[in-house]
This record gives sequence, structure tokens and C-alpha cells, in this order.
Amino acid sequence: MTRNYRPAAMRASDADRDAVVSDLSEHFQAGRLTATELDERTGRALTARTWGELTELAADLPALRPAAPPATPAAGRPQPPTRHTAPATAVLAGLAIAAIILVHAVHGGWGLIWLLWPALLIARRAFCH
Repeated sequence: MTRNYRPAAMRASDADRDAVVSDLSEHFQAGRLTATELDERTGRALTARTWGELTELAADLPALRPAAPPATPAAGRPQPPTRHTAPATAVLAGLAIAAIILVHAVHGGWGLIWLLWPALLIARRAFCH
């Protein structure tokens, strides 16, 4: 038995009744039901025992949620490679660190010049990967 097809005689759970009440509330908010209709249908939904009773409450209303798209790509159709780009702030931070170290090395001394290579590698990885 699939998730979309349930026999009318199948017993409904509390979660099923709550989902129908939620759907009815959304239809009310969209203006498809009046307050009186919402109260009447909600009462019937809360006392419903089977799926048949629940489905008839929303039979004259459109579906709220569109069908989910297929999870797998179509067979035979190659998918373009996904490119993961780093956030601009990470790239800018790496370049700023490299610039600060380079300025410090040029004006002050070469003691921290070794930090330039890891900073440049981090910036390259963030920018190019």
C-alpha cells in the first residue's frame, strides 16, 4: 500500500485527524471556507474514525501541497557538476590576513613571513574550491 492511497475503511490516527484539521484551517485562512463551515468540518474531523470520513471533508477543496519532485535525476541525462563557492566573507578574510602579514613583513621585519603561505593557501582553497 502506498502513502498516497489509503482505503476508505482504514482507521484514521490522531495524527491523520490533526493533519486534516490543519488543512481545513489553511483553507479557511485562504478564504475557501467560512467560519461556520470550518467549525462544522473540524468537529467532524475530530470524531472521524476512518480515512473515508476524513477524505470527504476536503473532497471539494483543492490540494494544498503540490506533489514532491522526483528525488533522483532522470536516467540518461547527465547532471552538470555542482560548484561549491565559498562565502565572500571567507575569501575576503583570507586575503586581508595575507595582506596584513605581507605589509608587516615589508615594513617591520620578516619574522612572520612564514604565515603568508598558510594564509595564501587558505585563501586559494576558499576562493577556488
